[in-house]
Order: sequence, then structure tokens, then C-alpha cells
Amino acid sequence: MLNETTAAPKTNAWNHRHLLDVDDFTPEEFEIVFSTADAMSEILSRPIKKVPALRGQTVVNLFYENSTRTRASFEIAAKNLSADVLNVTSTASSITKGESLIDTLKTLEALGANIIVMRHNFSGAPYLAAKHSKASIINAGDGWHAHPTQALLDLYTIRKHKGSLAGLKATIVGDVRHSRVAHSNIWGMTKLGMEVTLCGPPTLLPYGLDNPGANFPKVRVENQVEKAVANADVVMALRLQRERQQSGLLPSVREYVERYQITSERLKKAAKDVLVMHPGPVNEDIELATESAYGEKSVINEQVSNGVAIRMAILYLLSGRQGEL
Repeated sequence: MLNETTAAPKTNAWNHRHLLDVDDFTPEEFEIVFSTADAMSEILSRPIKKVPALRGQTVVNLFYENSTRTRASFEIAAKNLSADVLNVTSTASSITKGESLIDTLKTLEALGANIIVMRHNFSGAPYLAAKHSKASIINAGDGWHAHPTQALLDLYTIRKHKGSLAGLKATIVGDVRHSRVAHSNIWGMTKLGMEVTLCGPPTLLPYGLDNPGANFPKVRVENQVEKAVANADVVMALRLQRERQQSGLLPSVREYVERYQITSERLKKAAKDVLVMHPGPVNEDIELATESAYGEKSVINEQVSNGVAIRMAILYLLSGRQGEL
């Protein structure tokens, strides 16, 4: 028993050993994560934000790319569950000596890793890890492909404000093609019944969206941001990386700001209770005008806070332990 007051959610329908993306989630599995995160949020509201749920387990954060929010969030989440935490970065390990991913995984397993949280610059790397690892693998972002825990915390944030997600309209603006956050969110949103509109420069939108045979959820594409945000319940801006301009995909940042920046004026066309979101870090006055990023409609800081509860929930579910929280 973890605590006498808070019952752990029933997880009988949870069958995942790894978390690689949300494209194979059922609505019931999303709800298991969210209800577990509700229990974790209650723990985070206590004076002492710690329970022994993962005592004796070792969680390794294996990051081949730099990260602040995701890595810190996972570390805090694991420690709140009383797990032992080991942080490994590519620049401070044998990876710099040419050690392969599989060799690194075997080393971490030999050290007692039960769960490996992995961020990698190559799309698909966590899938390779899952095939060769006895530990549970959590994808903390792989290339342009997926970032499932970010999508889960985004969906959880929307749920806390809106209740049911079915029928809500979400608009995602920016560099969708290269955004692992957008890809996972699109899968999650559509699976939970949300209508998704994508908006951005044509060079920054995924290929094949007009192909009915494409392996991608059904979305709407709108090139004019004013039309894209009209009546939207959620507006999510994506970070614009400067290398997109340097590679010739954008004429200039100035033109992007003029055509696609989310401003308070443009948000007037959205629903009155619209939620403004961003996965972070925000390039201020580029993707979002300052008043939009920090205004009363913004839930960006809530996304960060909810990330701890969601990641506690995922760690708890993958650990296979059941009890009282």
C-alpha cells in the first residue's frame, strides 16, 4: 500500500511495455493515463510530494540531444515516485568513444536499469532500443518522428480545462513537418475525436496530406492563419527553428511573423475560451506575440506543470506495480 487515502486507478486494460508513440493507443488507454495523472496531481498537491511506488526501481534518462523541460520533468517525476535516477548524456559517456546504442543499452541493463527514458536525434531509434532492451523504453523525442509524453501532457491540459475532447477544434500553427510534438499530438487529438487544422508555410507542412491513402490522420489544411484559428478551441504554436530559414524553407523570419504569428488580434476569431499552447521553448515575438504567450488564454506554464504528473503516470504504469497512491 502506497497511501491509505488515494486509490490507484485500475489499469487492467494497460498492455504497453514501452511508450514509443500514441498512434497505437485506444481511447481507453488514453483515459487510463489521464486518470492515473489525476492521482499523481493529487500527490503533487501534498506538502511532501513523494510516494514509494517505484522504490527499488532504477530509471535512466538517456539523452542524445539537449533538453531542459523533458529531462528535468522525468527526473522530478521519477524521484517523486522514489525511484533511483541516473542521467546519461551522449557528451559525457562512452558514446563519444563510438559506443553503439545497443551496447549502451546493455551496459545500462547490467547496471540495473528498469526503465530507460530516451531522446535521440534519429527517428526510430527508440523502436530499435525496444527490440534489444529488457528494460521498458520511453520515447522522449526521436528526430522529427514522435514525442508521446509531450502529446499526452498537452491532451491532459486540454482535458482539465474542457472536459471531453470529442468535438473540440484544434489548430496547430508553424513547422509541422519537422515537429515530433505536432505528429504525436495529431494522432492523439484525432483518436480522441478532435478536429485538427494545420497552418503554416507550405514548405513546413507534411507531404501527402491531400492523399487519401497516406498513413496519416485526417486533418484540414489552411494557409491563412486567420481562417485557421476561426472558432478554434485550442491554438498550438510550434517553435520555429532558425535552421529552417538557413536551409531555404523560409524567405525570412520577418515574413513568417507577419503571416503566421499568433497575436491577440488574430485570437479574437477563435472561441472565447480558447487555450493558447506551445511545447516550449518559445521564441518570443516570433511564433507567439508576447501578449499571447503570457496572456490569460495561455496555458503554457500549466503544460510544464502537468508534464510532471503525466510522466509520473507513465513511469508508474510501465513499472507494472499496482497499489495505493
